[in-house]
Formats: sequence, structure tokens, C-alpha cells
Amino acid sequence: MKSKKLAVVGVATAAALAVPAAASASSPEKSVTVTVMGTSDLHGNTLNWDYFKNAEFADGKGNHVGLAKVSTLVDRVRAERGAGRTLLFDSGDTIQGTPLAYYYAKIEPVSETGRLHPMARAMNAIGYDAVTLGNHEFNYGLPLLATWVRQMKAPVLGANAVHARSGLPAYQPFVIKTMKVRGEKPVKVGVLGLTNPGVAIWDKANVEGKLRFTDLVASARKWVPVIRGLGADVVVVTAHAGDNGLSSYGGDLPVENASALVAEQVPGIDAVLFGHAHNEVAQKFVTNRATGRQVLLSEPGKWGQRLSVLDFTLAKQRGRWVVTGKSSTLLNTNTVAEDPKIVELMKEQHDTTVKYVNTVVAQSREQLSAAESPYKDTPILDYIQKVQTETVAKALEGTADAALPVLSISAPFSRSAVFPAGPVSVRDMAGLYIYDNTLMAVKLTGSQLKDYLEYSARYFNQLAPGAPVDLAALTNAGGTPDYNYDQLAGVTYDVDVAKPVGQRIAGLSYQGRPVAADQQFVVAINNYRQSGGGGFPHVTTAPVVYNAQVEIRQALIDHATATGTIDPAAFAEANWRLTRDGTPLF
Repeated sequence: MKSKKLAVVGVATAAALAVPAAASASSPEKSVTVTVMGTSDLHGNTLNWDYFKNAEFADGKGNHVGLAKVSTLVDRVRAERGAGRTLLFDSGDTIQGTPLAYYYAKIEPVSETGRLHPMARAMNAIGYDAVTLGNHEFNYGLPLLATWVRQMKAPVLGANAVHARSGLPAYQPFVIKTMKVRGEKPVKVGVLGLTNPGVAIWDKANVEGKLRFTDLVASARKWVPVIRGLGADVVVVTAHAGDNGLSSYGGDLPVENASALVAEQVPGIDAVLFGHAHNEVAQKFVTNRATGRQVLLSEPGKWGQRLSVLDFTLAKQRGRWVVTGKSSTLLNTNTVAEDPKIVELMKEQHDTTVKYVNTVVAQSREQLSAAESPYKDTPILDYIQKVQTETVAKALEGTADAALPVLSISAPFSRSAVFPAGPVSVRDMAGLYIYDNTLMAVKLTGSQLKDYLEYSARYFNQLAPGAPVDLAALTNAGGTPDYNYDQLAGVTYDVDVAKPVGQRIAGLSYQGRPVAADQQFVVAINNYRQSGGGGFPHVTTAPVVYNAQVEIRQALIDHATATGTIDPAAFAEANWRLTRDGTPLF
């Protein structure tokens, strides 16, 4: 078992901190404070850099990203608290998400070259104490994952990822860190790592027949007593699971977002550092049903934008360390500079990746622009629809849904996106699809499709008969952003902007025939929309038939690379149009 060098924890008298009544007033007990720092959902971000824009990261909210920023905050906390009083954990989704991570998984895979994975390089230098597996760790297959695990100096945990046949843990379930206290018995901090059961669906091709993923609550019930039995004074669960108790999938799989359930149902846990949902939770308390004690939860957002800092106060009671207080907060990485040591360490791999994203992946027969995409069916958006349709249709081959028509939904994310005539680079693809969405597919009926399109058509302001067509006033009704105007490919229809909201979709047809209310379709859709983003009807409760966690942006790049040519004659199809009282607007 890998472990950092043991360190001395600072000691304070009980006079400085609240002491439970069980402690003797005439004989002050000792107390110590232990700090746990945490990241999650780093997704391959080492530097504060946007590889798709070829510039420093900027998101409009002032956020910064990357482990180089995290490192500076970690050093600051270690200096303030004392290095011997601190531990650093991560809750998963580490080795996927940026072109940097992709390059060293697919272009020059570290599992073949033997080179150090960039995330291992940075995390080892920062000095992580334990890292938990996220679902995206399995995206590139078990051999690459095994290489990264071997390269990490910190133990990589995943108690509920078990061998398919034996049921034995496939990865280290937990680690106990021992922290010396001068003149006292040491403090032991146990950390249990739990990954997401959705891996069984999202990476079925990589794990089926090899790994199973057991319920987070059941796994914690099994391992927390073991950790306590080995003398842990503090028990922290690092879970790659959100806290809402819900799942994005059906079937018999365990709950996807079970972090709060673990805290509520499993005795003996002091805190849960969780991830997966990409939310910022500075401090949240859940009452454990069995003990009535408060369990601390914290989630540090994504990409290294935040660092969770959890403080535990322990007092000696009857010769044992007992947690008497706990709190947590989030630190923002945009408040500090990048650690120059990490920047220098990453330079070679970073520069290689920058060169890669500027690589030409295909030749476009003509210039394709997204400028008119909010009000016209444009070939450049049809390219997204084509790739999404083909990806889902291929995945459904041989399944019960293979005979259903496959449609596709996309939106005009960026009016400035352009494929130039001639060379198209990785960055050009990224300029078209600017979000980190993954591809899903759901089943909808014809009547549900009509509802969906009516909702989407709210994007247009009503246009009076005879009124001039003012493009500036036509779209974005009620402040609706471009990314919430969804266009549907695979069927034909009109959007009549002379009609009131809810009565605008006309002529909805599939292969020349009107779509029947009960007719079933498979619809390719992004995870943001399927999860409820934009409030579109039906999709959050529709049966999910495909969810392989394929990044749509990467799917576009892969398709362009494989074909070598972007020719609108092969995919452009004007299947929808704006009308006014049935007459085409353009």
C-alpha cells in the first residue's frame, strides 16, 4: 500500500476549542485539527488553457482551470495548516476530457509508449494522497486505465468495482493515512473510494464480462466497519456520484447519484467528498439515520476550478481520538497564479497537444458557416446531425430498437462557427461544437416530437402578416438563447412564425408521410438536454436507449478524420424551414 511520509500533527489544548461534556473539566484533553483537501472531475485539465480556442481558459464567469492552479492553493493550505495536518484526495473523472488527455490515450497512448500520463505527472508532483475512480476513467479501456493506476504514486481507489466472476475488488478499496501527533497516539484517517455504477452502461464495451459495479450504499456498509476496525479515527468517503439520489438510466443498476444516500444510510462516516455532477457544494450536512450524527458533504465543481477544504477537529476522549467538529468551504482557483513548477513540468506534453489541435483533420469542399443557423437549416449543423445519427444507428445494430427510425437533435451553439474551404482543423470542429456534451438517445412518440418542436419554436417572436423580416427581432424571443433552439433532423416540418406559441409546427412528416401520434422514433440528443437543460418536454422521462458517454465534439473530429473530406453534398438536407401563414419566409 502506497503512503506518504508520516508527519506530525499540531496539537492544541481543549481550552482553545469546544470539548464535549464527556471530557474531564479538571484534566483538559488534547485536540487536533486535520484538514482534507479535495478535487473532482478534473477531466484532463493540467494548465489554465483552452485547447479548442488556443488561448488561456475563459468562460465568461471568470473561472480558471487546471492542476497548476490547484497546486498553488494546495501549497497555501499546507503552509497555513501545516503540511503534516493535511491530506489531498480526488473523487474521479481524471484522465478524460481535454485534447491533452485524449492525445495520450488515443494518439500516443501511454499504455503503448510507456510514457508518464500527464495527469499522473501533475498529480504525483502535487502530492495526492488518494484518488478515486470516476466513470470516465474507463472510457479508453482497461489497459490504459491500468497503466495510469500503476503510474500514480497515490493509491487509486474503487471499492465497488469488482471482478465479474469472483466479486473481489478489482482496485484498492481504501487506504488509511496515519498522522503522527507529538506526545500522543497518532490520528488515523481512512478514505474509502466508490465509483459510479453507470460504467456498466456507459462503457459496456470495455467492462462487460470483466467488471461489475456494486451499489454504493451496500459497498460502504461492507467497508466502513473494516476501516473503523483497523483503527481509523476519521472516515472520509470519496464518491464519484452526485447527491440527488437519482439516476440517468433505468433497469436494475444501482443508483447513480448516491452520495447523500451513503451519508444517510451508512453509520461511521464523517464526510463524503463527492463529484460526477460538476456542481459546487461548499458545505452540506446530512443526518445519518442510524446514529443521528451529521455527515459533512462537499463537491468542488469541475476541471480544477475549485478546491474543497474540509476541517475536522478531534479531541481525546477516554484515550481515543473522536471527531468533535467539522466544516468545509470551497477555494476558487482564479484567485491564485499557476504553480510554475507544474507549468514547467507539463510544458512538453502541453506543447505537443497544442500542435495536435491545430492539426488538419479534413478538407472541406466549400466554406460552411453557422451564421444563419438560428433561422435557416444550414449544412454545417447538418454535419452534427449526420454524425449523431450515424453514431446512434450503428450502436443500435442488433438491438430491439434497431428497426426504429433514428432522428437527431442539435442547436446553433455558435453563430461564428466556420469550416473554411480547404483545411479544417481540430480547433475548427471545436468552434462548431463548443460544449462538453456527450451523446445519448431516447425513444419518443410522434406526439412527443410535436410537443418538443412546439416548445423549441418559442425561440421565435411572432411575425405579423406583411411585417418586414427583421432578423435581429425574429429570434431569441423572451431572451431564449440560441443553444435552446433545437432543430430536428430526419423528419421534415415547417415552423410558422405567424402563429402563436404552441401552434407553429406544421407538416411534420417522415419519409413523405405524416408522423403518427403513436409512431416511435429513436432521437439522438445531448446529455445536457436529456438531463433537463432548457426544460424541454418528455426527454427527461423518455426511455434511454443509448448512453455510451461519447463526446459529441470528439465524435465530429473522429468522423472528419476517418472520411478526410467534408462535402455538404453527402449530408446537407434542408428538412425544416420558417414560414409565415404557410409561405416560406426565405
